Amino acid sequence: MKKGKIIDSVSTIVGKDSSFQGNLDFKGRIQIDGRVEGQIRSESGTVIIGETALVTADVNVGIAIIRGEVIGKIKASERIEVYPPGRIEGDILAPIISIDTGVIFNGNCEMTARTISSKNKRGESDTNTADNEPFNLKSFIKTG
Repeated sequence: MKKGKIIDSVSTIVGKDSSFQGNLDFKGRIQIDGRVEGQIRSESGTVIIGETALVTADVNVGIAIIRGEVIGKIKASERIEVYPPGRIEGDILAPIISIDTGVIFNGNCEMTARTISSKNKRGESDTNTADNEPFNLKSFIKTG
C-alpha cells in the first residue's frame, strides 16, 4: 500500500481524541488514531495505526499497517507494513514485512512461513506451516 492510497471500508475508527484500555477484538478493518492500551486481536482483520496513534499493546492480526507509534509485539499472519513517521518499540513477526526509510524500529524482526490450510483424504483440516520456522537465508544460498 502506497502512502497516497485511500483505505476503503474501515469499519471502526478510534479517533485521535479517544482512548481505549483493554482487549480489542475485531473483524474487518479498524483504524486507530488515538491511544490504545492492552491487546489488539483479529484472526484475519487489518489494523491501521494512524500517524497520531499511540498504541501500547500486543497486536495479533492478519495485516498491520503502521504510521504511528506502537510499543509492544506485533504479529501478523499475512504482512506488516511500516511507513514514516512510524515508530515501533518491540518485536515484529510476519511472513512479509515492509519497513520504509524514515521509520524508527527498535526490536527483533522475524519472518515466518505462511500457514496454509488444506483438507486431507478424510476431509479433515490439515495445517501445513512449511515447518513454521523463521526464514533462514542460508538455506537458500548455494555455496560452491
